[in-house]
Amino acid sequence: MNLEVEVVSREIVQPSSPTPDRLRTYQLSFLDQVTPSIYNPWVMFYPKICDTEANKIKISDQLKQSISKALTYFYPLAGRMTPDKLSIDCNDEGILFLEARIKSQLSDVINNPVPSELNKLLPFSINDDCENFQMGIQFNIFECGGIGVGVCITHKIGDALSFFTFVNLWAAIARGEKKLVAPQFGSASLFPPRELSGFDPSIPKPKDQKLVDKRFVFSGSKIEEIRGKYTSLENQRRPTRVEALSAFMWSRFAAAIEVRSRPDTFCSIIHIVNLRTRMDPPLPDYYIGNICSTAMAIFPFMDGKRENFHNLITPMRDSIKKLDKEFVKKLQDGYNRREHIMREMAAKKGEIVSLGFTSLCRFPIYETDFGWGKPIWVSSAARGTMNLVALMDTADGKGIEAWVCLMEEDMVKFESYEEILAAITLN
Repeated sequence: MNLEVEVVSREIVQPSSPTPDRLRTYQLSFLDQVTPSIYNPWVMFYPKICDTEANKIKISDQLKQSISKALTYFYPLAGRMTPDKLSIDCNDEGILFLEARIKSQLSDVINNPVPSELNKLLPFSINDDCENFQMGIQFNIFECGGIGVGVCITHKIGDALSFFTFVNLWAAIARGEKKLVAPQFGSASLFPPRELSGFDPSIPKPKDQKLVDKRFVFSGSKIEEIRGKYTSLENQRRPTRVEALSAFMWSRFAAAIEVRSRPDTFCSIIHIVNLRTRMDPPLPDYYIGNICSTAMAIFPFMDGKRENFHNLITPMRDSIKKLDKEFVKKLQDGYNRREHIMREMAAKKGEIVSLGFTSLCRFPIYETDFGWGKPIWVSSAARGTMNLVALMDTADGKGIEAWVCLMEEDMVKFESYEEILAAITLN
């Protein structure tokens, strides 16, 4: 699939009412500070919405008017990052709104999605610095009249749950809902900013190595088979879909990079964990910010033939359990999670090979109804972050899509394993 995209208009959309002076400066929290300055990407696809010129104008105006109103609730998104990158100047300068024509059918994208091509449906490069715009939208119209609404929101202001809180509020405004749940800001009061001179949160790129992003789809029945493989016979709680799929994909990744032939190698499985429910008292889902942390399980390499509940699922589960209310309290009181992880890694004598997971499973990713129905498919894009797996529900809610980024030579091996080929479904 090769998408030919023509941008036909470019404009700035500002909030429908000015941000009060008392909210002019939005302070980033410590957790925001240590988050890379990249965009979270998302594209939502809807069929045959713009089948006439009149509908193209109508839908474009509807999106722009509703986003303008939504920005009064999410006012930092219309602002600009300050030079010291410690706060957002909520000056209402606005977000970028592009309109584009795609010289393809919507079915071409849905039936044969290529992550790197999907990036063409976004307003920015994902790894652009977010100084100029905190958010952008690209309204894509396909030849068949189907549309794809591409959205990029800076990761500096919020995590994935913050992203979908905003997108679904925007959709609620667009379809005329009157009872809206306003977002809650103030994460800097919960996780005060710190002096981090010399710290660079950017994601390192491998030198002289090409990264490749691929999408793998696991049906609900296949996931149940994988869960069965990692189920303990010793009265342990059955692994969740995400736990089982993480273990399965880790084992194939370890085989692809030939960990077995590398002595004294330790393995690491990393999960991004939502902290809202782990706080005392818990925070609501609509509390905005990077309210998350990393759970890191480090363990000696186990031969793939001896994988079981205890040497894969148990370390993952234990690492996530440690992120409890006491952990959050330590984090609020100045505990440096990154320094702790670096010390833990340094204590292991030998190489540490890591695979990271971020899960959107059970998030409201298919609830975005702007007034013309829910999306028939939603997608991520090529993130270009080495050894990262993003998991999300399939449209039927039973299966899981895994968006995987590996070095090219590792991906060639990973996607050719019989276990992977047997587990995935065609699209």
